[in-house]
Amino acid sequence: MNAHSRPADPKKLIKGATGDWEIVIGLEIHAQVTSNAKLFSGASTEFGGEPNAHVSLVDAAMPGMLPVINEECVRQAVRTGLGLNAAINHRSVFDRKNYFYPDLPQGYQISQYKHPIVGEGEIAVDLSPTEQISVGIERLHLEQDAGKSMHDQHPTMSFVDLNRSGVALMEIVSKPDLRSADEAKAYVSKLRTILRYIGSCDGDMEKGNLRADVNVSVRRPGEPFGTRCEIKNVNSIRFIGQAVEVEARRQIGILEDGGKIDQETRLYDPGKGETRSMRSKEEAHDYRYFPDPDLLPLEFDDAFVDDLKQHLPELPDAKKARFIADYGLSPYDASVLVAERDQADYFEAVAKGRDGKAAANWVINELFGRLNKEGKDVSTSPVSAAQLGGLVDLIGEGVISGKIAKDLFEILWTEGGDPRELVETRGMKQVTDTGAIEKAVDEIIAANPDKVEQVKAKPTMLGWFVGQAMKASGGKANPQALNDILKAKLGI
Repeated sequence: MNAHSRPADPKKLIKGATGDWEIVIGLEIHAQVTSNAKLFSGASTEFGGEPNAHVSLVDAAMPGMLPVINEECVRQAVRTGLGLNAAINHRSVFDRKNYFYPDLPQGYQISQYKHPIVGEGEIAVDLSPTEQISVGIERLHLEQDAGKSMHDQHPTMSFVDLNRSGVALMEIVSKPDLRSADEAKAYVSKLRTILRYIGSCDGDMEKGNLRADVNVSVRRPGEPFGTRCEIKNVNSIRFIGQAVEVEARRQIGILEDGGKIDQETRLYDPGKGETRSMRSKEEAHDYRYFPDPDLLPLEFDDAFVDDLKQHLPELPDAKKARFIADYGLSPYDASVLVAERDQADYFEAVAKGRDGKAAANWVINELFGRLNKEGKDVSTSPVSAAQLGGLVDLIGEGVISGKIAKDLFEILWTEGGDPRELVETRGMKQVTDTGAIEKAVDEIIAANPDKVEQVKAKPTMLGWFVGQAMKASGGKANPQALNDILKAKLGI
């Protein structure tokens, strides 16, 4: 269903002093394209070089230097468009967006305006295991990043680092389809997952490789859109959520006091938890867009797009559906596993030919839980998929119990080794020999006549006997066999 016609969800409305308000959010995501060279020059895009170490004559806008389009960046933009189920425009145009800023040496940014490389699309966003929304994509266009002004290097002068200048960005513009801070956060997470699967952007927000301009307005449910304010350059998913909440509250306060919202650009200050005005609409730039005379329109054919489509990886939604169908996982578990491509690959290596649900349990609860606690990720996991698969096999075959498996996981994590050999050499096998279990049960029954009387009146007491027998066997008795024997001997 198109979100414009989505009826207001009472759960998502904000209570004001004079009634309910609905937040309307649209996001412009700036995603740095994964490519070795910049959009129009051969300079390196590597992060963290010395200031101005990755700057070509084109990036520094020396006279007579001409831009040349980087084909890899075009491919990445098209692949991303395909991942967003979007229309790919076979002809697009680069425009000059004119504004003067110290870290933009040309005095204009090469961007795309009326004719972007990618048109409308949409993505599905899970808000919870049971709630999903569809968010429209307005467009995706390519543009060059600006450099960075540094104001803390000298008492009276600002320095400029042009390493980022000319780096390719994809600007992905959503429709105003989001209705709460949580929806905005979930949308950015999903978009980041898709970009990382495709490999067109690493999504590293700490390095500024993914940043968001957040457009927020409020309205009474069912009324037309209100006046929006744009919060520039928010660089974490958590801050995006906070900025939405804070800005919506600010606007509601003004409107309820009888004021009106000025359309303006604002900044979010996480330290103070407030947004503040950056520049008002009066100063808003007339960018005087016109087609860049140094660049021909970008044209490609169906074969180019089809080839890229053929080689796309399996995307998160398709992978999730397959995990649910092939491994019998719940939608929630499947979505946790597909959130990162290497997590999904790890799970699949563990689950192949085994019980998918058991594998998912161990991967999500034990492995991810432990990785999280120790600040590691799947790529640095001390326990390999083959080792964890071996552990799942041993449980499935009844060689070890779930309880022993946790001890075995601990050994694999700290010391490593082959799960089967460890179980042999350390005597961790379950005792399935009913004779040995019976002997232990007989001894416990003989030693506790009072408890035997109690359990006949109150069968839930059985747990006490199970516990004693487990202790006697060092935790190795097969729980099923033990229960059966106890019930038989106690006549329950």
